[in-house]
Amino acid sequence: MKTVAAVVEKAGGPFELREVELNGPRAGEVLVRLAASAICHTDLTVRDGAVPFPFPAVLGHEGAGVVEAVGDGVSHVHPGDRVALSFASCGACPTCATGHPAMCKRSYPLRWGGARPDGSTTMTAAGDGATPVHGSFFGQSSFARHAIVAGRAVVPVPGDVPLELVAPLGCGVQTGAGAVLNVLRPEPGSTLVVTGVGAVGLSAVMAAALTPAVRIVAVDVLPERLALARELGATDTVDARDGDLVTLLAELSGGLGVDSVVETSGVVAVLGQAIRSVTSGGTVAVVGAPAMGAKLEIEVTAIISGARRIVGVVEGDSDPPRFIPTLIALHQAGRFPLDRLVRTYAFADIETAAADAHAGRTIKPVLTFEEVL
Repeated sequence: MKTVAAVVEKAGGPFELREVELNGPRAGEVLVRLAASAICHTDLTVRDGAVPFPFPAVLGHEGAGVVEAVGDGVSHVHPGDRVALSFASCGACPTCATGHPAMCKRSYPLRWGGARPDGSTTMTAAGDGATPVHGSFFGQSSFARHAIVAGRAVVPVPGDVPLELVAPLGCGVQTGAGAVLNVLRPEPGSTLVVTGVGAVGLSAVMAAALTPAVRIVAVDVLPERLALARELGATDTVDARDGDLVTLLAELSGGLGVDSVVETSGVVAVLGQAIRSVTSGGTVAVVGAPAMGAKLEIEVTAIISGARRIVGVVEGDSDPPRFIPTLIALHQAGRFPLDRLVRTYAFADIETAAADAHAGRTIKPVLTFEEVL
């Protein structure tokens, strides 16, 4: 079938709306008509060539829409179902089998290979039907009106939740919220710090507000983001331009250090400051990704003597079929106001949306496909 996708021809190139030929769903796959697709920082870093991916490509990994067809072996969704799209996983490796598909041991080719596991692409250039257009990004490639999605990446959602709010749950929101709820799990009376309050960081703040943590500290350099963090649950805010972050957090904690940090900025220097700021037994959850190859010098004895933990977090260590419906239920109960993060754009305005995200003018841009809402 023919559909329209936002194709990036080469690294550093723009998103260009083009007609492509889309295969039908094979075994284990689902054809989804997109209603919305959020833009994540990862989409922009891949587009710019900072992360290896084959071109020409269709990106997008925070989709939501309606199922049109399913391949053999797919039984958990049916045509007409409203769904969220998340990340692909194999379902058979030890981490998948124990409820941690975000850490799937076969994840790289499934999310970053640009094709199906057998090397075939789900799309070709319109006209010749032979020139491959690389996709299957995180198992979906949702910057298109239709997508062939890995079945394990498809999660049914209630019929009464707007799909433009469902879309961001597929990656960024569940990453921030999961870092808090699934990984750190703050104890009563604890202090949790979030460094960088973009979409992921603000999701972490909202999640922290659901926990027994007594102090939730938001750190950023944009006053408007810090103000929003307070509205969403932060008890304290720190403008990182006001001085050395280690000193500022020490003053805030009475010199004891903070219990945990969610580092979302991707700035190596901030990560180093976060590690030095946690108290004995404290944990730093590393969520933000710096440029590939970035390195950090760490004083190992300080980690050992303070029993400090540094843990990398992928997709909030979430199991999407369980975690995404939980976040939706929390939102519907008024306890997780993710709508405060979202600004919608027509799909045709994807370049404007990407520019606004890059410049920090929009926290979570969501592309909408009006004809399917």
